[in-house]
Amino acid sequence: MITLHERFVIDEDGKRTAILVDIEEYNKLLEELEELESIRAFDAAKSSGDEANPFDQAVAEIEKQR
Repeated sequence: MITLHERFVIDEDGKRTAILVDIEEYNKLLEELEELESIRAFDAAKSSGDEANPFDQAVAEIEKQR
């Protein structure tokens, strides 16, 4: 689990309009998102009932979709 130390940008009405995170935390979020995408792709492939592809071919197809 990633612990964020976010800071907020607010407008003149005090409404939060943006968020700031340290670059290290941002990079960790991106890594987690990529892992989640891989898990979703695996789950979709497994539940599709299609014939299995070799690992290298599957990775190449996933990379094309990004």
